[in-house]
Amino acid sequence: MLIQNKTDLTPASFILNGIPGLEDQQIWISFPFCSMYLVAVVGNCGLLYLIHCEDSLHRPMYYFLAMLSLTDLIMCSSTIPKALCIFWFRLKEIRLNECLVQMFFVHTFTGMESGVLMLMALDRYVAICYPLRYSTILTNPVIAMVGFVTFLRGVLLIIPFTFLTKRLPYCRGNLILHTYCDHMSVAKLSCGNVKVNAIYGLMVALLIGGFDILCITVSYTMILRAVVSLSSADARQKAFSTCTAHICAIVFSYSPAFFSFFSHRFGGHTIPPSCHIIMANIYVLLPPTMNPVVYGVKTKQIRNCVMRILSGSKDGKAHSI
Repeated sequence: MLIQNKTDLTPASFILNGIPGLEDQQIWISFPFCSMYLVAVVGNCGLLYLIHCEDSLHRPMYYFLAMLSLTDLIMCSSTIPKALCIFWFRLKEIRLNECLVQMFFVHTFTGMESGVLMLMALDRYVAICYPLRYSTILTNPVIAMVGFVTFLRGVLLIIPFTFLTKRLPYCRGNLILHTYCDHMSVAKLSCGNVKVNAIYGLMVALLIGGFDILCITVSYTMILRAVVSLSSADARQKAFSTCTAHICAIVFSYSPAFFSFFSHRFGGHTIPPSCHIIMANIYVLLPPTMNPVVYGVKTKQIRNCVMRILSGSKDGKAHSI
C-alpha cells in the first residue's frame, strides 16, 4: 500500500480565484470596492484623529467609537487590498502561512466588531438609564479593560481556526473560490474530516454573535423602557437621538452577516456562489465605509469638530473647557 506523507498533502500556497463566474467583470467590480475602501480608510483615520486631538471628544462614547474605527480599519485592510490585487493584477497566489494569518485577522476583527457594538450598546444603556453615574461607572480603566477583554475573547476563540485548518490534508487542489482566506472556504478543499471545523465555527459564531446580540437586545429593551417613561417629548427625542448612529452601525454590520450565515445554510443550492462571495466582501467593507459617515452626520459633537477644522478655527480646546 502506498502511504502518502502528510507534508505532500499540505500545499505551499493557495490560489484565490476571486469571484467565481464573474472573472471577466472583476475589473468593473473593483471600482466600487476600491472607492468604498478609500472612504473607509480616510473616514476612520479622520475619526481617530478627531477623537485623539479634540478634548470635547475625550468621553466614553467616543473612546468606544475609536475602538470601532480601529477595528474597522484592520478588518477591511486585511482583505480588500488582496482582493484588488486579484482583480487588477491577477496576483492570486497566497502562501499557506499568509493565508492562515489573513484568516486569523479577518475572523478576529469581525468578532471584535461585534463585541465593540455590544460595548457601545452598554454605553448607551448606562448613559440613558444612569446619567448621573455615567462618568463614575465608565472610567478610563474600565473602558480599557472591557476593550482588552473583547479583543482577547476574539483572539482566544479564533486561534484554534488556524490549527484546525493547518492539520487538514488537502487533496482537492489549492484553488479557493473566494477573494480571501475564509475558514470554511479553505477547509472545503480538504479530503479529511472537516466536521470539527464546521462545529467549532458554528460554536464560535454563537458564542460571539449570539452573546453580543443578546446583550444589545437587552440593553435596548432597557433603554426603550427608560425613554418611554420620560415625561417630556423633547427629552424622549433627545435621549433616543443619541442612539440612532449606533443603531445604524448595528444594521450595517449584522445585515450582511445574517445574510451570509443563513444563505450558506439554507440557500446554498439556489443562490449563486458569486453572490455569496460579493456579500462576504460587503460584510467586511460596508461597516467600515458607513460607520464614519453615519457618526459624522448623526453626532453633533463630531459634526461641530469637523466644521470647526474646515473653517480653520483653532479654538477646539477652548471650546471644550
